[in-house]
Amino acid sequence: MIINYCLLWLLAASTMINLAAARNSLSPEIMAEQRADFVERLPGQPKVSFKQYAGYVTVNASHGKALFYWFFEAAEKPQNKPLLLWLNGGPGCSSIGYGEAEELGPFSPQKGSKPKLKLNKYSWNKGHYVPQLAKLILDSNKIASKEDQIKLKGFMIGNALLDDETDQKGMVEYAWDHAVISNRVYNDLKKNCDFSKKNLTTECNNALTQYFADYRLIDIYNLYAPICIENQTKTHRRNTQPPVIDGVSPRLFSRFEGWLKRPSAGYDPCASDYTDAYMNRPDVQAALHANVTKLPYPWTHCNNNITSWSDSPSSILPTIKELIAKGLRIWIFSGDNDGRIPVTSTRYTLRKLRLKTVQEWTAWYTSSQVGGWTIQYEGLMFVTVRGAGHQVPTTKPRQALQLIKHFLAGKKLPDAPPS
Repeated sequence: MIINYCLLWLLAASTMINLAAARNSLSPEIMAEQRADFVERLPGQPKVSFKQYAGYVTVNASHGKALFYWFFEAAEKPQNKPLLLWLNGGPGCSSIGYGEAEELGPFSPQKGSKPKLKLNKYSWNKGHYVPQLAKLILDSNKIASKEDQIKLKGFMIGNALLDDETDQKGMVEYAWDHAVISNRVYNDLKKNCDFSKKNLTTECNNALTQYFADYRLIDIYNLYAPICIENQTKTHRRNTQPPVIDGVSPRLFSRFEGWLKRPSAGYDPCASDYTDAYMNRPDVQAALHANVTKLPYPWTHCNNNITSWSDSPSSILPTIKELIAKGLRIWIFSGDNDGRIPVTSTRYTLRKLRLKTVQEWTAWYTSSQVGGWTIQYEGLMFVTVRGAGHQVPTTKPRQALQLIKHFLAGKKLPDAPPS
């Protein structure tokens, strides 16, 4: 199956939209804007058959606000393919730096003094937060004219924050179960922390400091992956001070600056360094029509300013319930080596929805090997990806591509190996 996808620097998941309504004749003005955003070729890019576009979409001219996007056509018959929008999380991290360059895009920057891009054989164009975005689309469709309505078909969410209480509870359980924290730290957390409350005690904060200290030694985003040795000294210097975690519970864990450390990327834990170097090249930014205002600071994977946000809901479950009732196709997937939003957290969270089970827990297969497990609820599919970290397409690209193909086709994952 061939798919299109578009990357915007926002917040984590994928949204599928039918493009039939958008394929009407375009005005000359829009065609001119489209031509201006066409990317002829990137520095170090191999020859490809598909077209790509990049630039800015103005969202508030009076405040100077715009969103950067990067769009890749499908490799074959793009006019007949759905549009897949991919947004990364963080919060405050780049869908370009992670999603395109290190997870599911066609190009991956390589190490070296000269710019070099490697084609991703599992690229998904070969063959604010997404639930809130989906709700906004459906609400806007109610007042939009028929030709302006967006035909949203469904969305996927991967290793994403869904509910503060169960997300944080699950992180503690997962860390103890995977031998990251000691019995003492685990018992201190269980005794002193109630994550359903907004204000936490000094005793809970002290226990969390010990919890964070243990995770500084490994990659929380992929427990069994190596860390980037080239960055180890710099990372250690940055993390010598204890985290400031006093505050309000909904954003408690995300206030820990370690969450914005770069996750390991695939089999090369230093891949994010290569992306950093590539994206900060003036010729690359020029080719992508990016940084047109010449900002005085470098591009980074994540923006620490996001930690000052104040409009984050403590739970997205009411929105998901509403979208289930609308009949959208909803899949939630989880890499089971992720300590940041572990599978334990997601299972606790889904239990809160109290959905009827349609098909019980069962294995799914990639070729002759188990790719993970699934459970089908009424209106929602939950899928685990065996051996994957937080960035599932990075650590298990073949399984991730299989996942998105079946999601787009509305098909179940294979529950038996090929005969």
